[in-house]
Amino acid sequence: QVQLVESGGGSVQTGGSLRLSCTASNLFRGQSSMAWFRQAPGKKREGVAAINDVGRTKYADFVNGRFTISQNIAERTMSLQMNGLSPEDTAIYYCAARDELLSTNLLRESHYPNWGQGTQVTVSS
Repeated sequence: QVQLVESGGGSVQTGGSLRLSCTASNLFRGQSSMAWFRQAPGKKREGVAAINDVGRTKYADFVNGRFTISQNIAERTMSLQMNGLSPEDTAIYYCAARDELLSTNLLRESHYPNWGQGTQVTVSS
């Protein structure tokens, strides 16, 4: 069973930075895809960024160059470096994974059967 644990959330002011990390257990190396999603209060969960094990990445339009997703396949960790944060980025951020090498629609929520518990990111003005 795949297990995902997020860390790195917190509170920052507008313009600040945070780095989120996700550690996966029992995820098949070399044939997997991982992603970050977020859910703000009163809103639907939305995709933020995704990466697969051959390094293909996908970002949501609202990222606009502010975030960078990366991974260490050997350690089975994924990170999201977030810069230039604004109050609109306030949300619970979730790590998601699939034991399949996705090549399209990497930010489609229904593609990911495995989810972490989430980590809170709060950006104040």
